[in-house]
Amino acid sequence: MGKLDGRIALVTGGTTGIGFATAKLFRDEGARVIVTGRNAERVAHAREELGRGVEALIADTARKEDINSLFVRLARDHGRLDVLFLNAGVAGFAPLQDFSEELFDEIMDVNYKGAFFTLQRALPLLSRGSSVILNASIAAHVGMAGTSAYAGSKAALLTLAKVASAELAERGIRVNAISPGPVETPILGKLGLPPETLKGFGERVHARTLVKRFGAPEEIARAALFLASPDSSFLVGAEIVVDGGMTVAA
Repeated sequence: MGKLDGRIALVTGGTTGIGFATAKLFRDEGARVIVTGRNAERVAHAREELGRGVEALIADTARKEDINSLFVRLARDHGRLDVLFLNAGVAGFAPLQDFSEELFDEIMDVNYKGAFFTLQRALPLLSRGSSVILNASIAAHVGMAGTSAYAGSKAALLTLAKVASAELAERGIRVNAISPGPVETPILGKLGLPPETLKGFGERVHARTLVKRFGAPEEIARAALFLASPDSSFLVGAEIVVDGGMTVAA
């Protein structure tokens, strides 16, 4: 038996990286999984790679119209949700003096506003005993230069996990957060950074983490599985830091 047998799980941003690894693990543990992404090509690729037991749908969490359409479809096809992994996110880094309003808005619209309204729209479908997981970041705890908007969006998710827990506990809905450290995912390649900058970032990660390496998406997925399953039934409003000891060493 799988830990998620018979459960229906939605993973936003589930076409690459942490979301993809989590969707695959949830599927292997018996869940019926729906993943979303905003890039049609990556959605099609995820649909092919994940195969039976997983639906891959185009939906941009920064667009309320897409969120509404998604949940109309989920209500029609499934009638409930048992696991919601709010994973969709973008990254963008710049010094305060160079940070554009456009980049600030994109980060906040996807990382926080999108997660907030996806959770709001999911409320009628969330079953008693369901689990909501927010994908935050250790950036919310560590003052890393250039991460002001990104770190702020992730800190907002940690606060949302606590407030939503207080509001939803009576319905038997648990809300928790994962804060990954540096993870080897495609998001690094989307930042448009020159190779020497990425190389320097990798060297700093190796120096600052106790395990001297990046994490793998599958390692974060296993933390998400723990929070999604009854194994974590007494965790409410909590944060699991999965960072290879980076915040300990900081």
